[in-house]
Amino acid sequence: MRAAVAAVLLMAAPAWAQDRPVIVADSYPMAYFAERLTGGAAEVRLAVPEGRDPSSWRPGLSDIIEIQAADLIVLNGAGLSDWTTRAALPRARTVETARGLEAAFIATETITHSHGEEGSHSHEGVATHTWLDLDLAAQQAEVLATALGRALPEATPDDALTTLLSDLQALDVQGDALVADMPVPVIASHPRYEYLGQAYGLSVTSLDWEAGATPDAAQLIELRGRMAETGAGVFLWEAAPPDAAREAVAALGLAQAVFPPLAMPPEQGDFLDAFRQGLSDLETALTTSE
Repeated sequence: MRAAVAAVLLMAAPAWAQDRPVIVADSYPMAYFAERLTGGAAEVRLAVPEGRDPSSWRPGLSDIIEIQAADLIVLNGAGLSDWTTRAALPRARTVETARGLEAAFIATETITHSHGEEGSHSHEGVATHTWLDLDLAAQQAEVLATALGRALPEATPDDALTTLLSDLQALDVQGDALVADMPVPVIASHPRYEYLGQAYGLSVTSLDWEAGATPDAAQLIELRGRMAETGAGVFLWEAAPPDAAREAVAALGLAQAVFPPLAMPPEQGDFLDAFRQGLSDLETALTTSE
């Protein structure tokens, strides 16, 4: 198990067999927030298996039974986990943290593609990665804290929300400092960064490149076209690319940054660590491209 989520356990045992209350989250940010807010007084589990994408994962019957048995089920909302619209989840024990933030949702174009064993799926309707705008993430943490206070008051330290919000605000300030004036054009390897761009002064154009793969000739031609259209000088990867991929993009004159979208746990550190490193990497790329 990754060191970043030592306290956030993958689902392994029935909720009713545990001594502590069990919280099941549909994405890593929600699991991280729940862990911070409960301070170890609850067992927080990530419903999605390691290495799978929450936006395309489909739970089996046994998965749904375990999720239904949790003391609290935490969903991101904004269409991230579409299986939740078909599963019979206990409404009294389910909280959708983005509910009430609909006015801030970003509409998206339809992009259909595949992710290995997850099969084909589409990014359409609403951008899902709301937590990449840390102001929205903070509002989601507040919604979660309220739900925890009702459902598991004994597992919610009084000062945990204040500390978490302070940490998120500090990072938000770092993000606000990235761009001083007009939005800066950036090209991303995958459609994940709508909220990041809107929050921190980036005009993001998304491609549909598979994480960890080297772009082929047709993809590089498309990238050159997008560069000409947008004037972008920065390329944003969702994961560290192979050397050949980095070299191919560098040959086009693009500065590069890696910013994990964080729907799943980062390879190193926790949510704050990965977000901070992503902002630092992005700042370096923006400076290099000037």
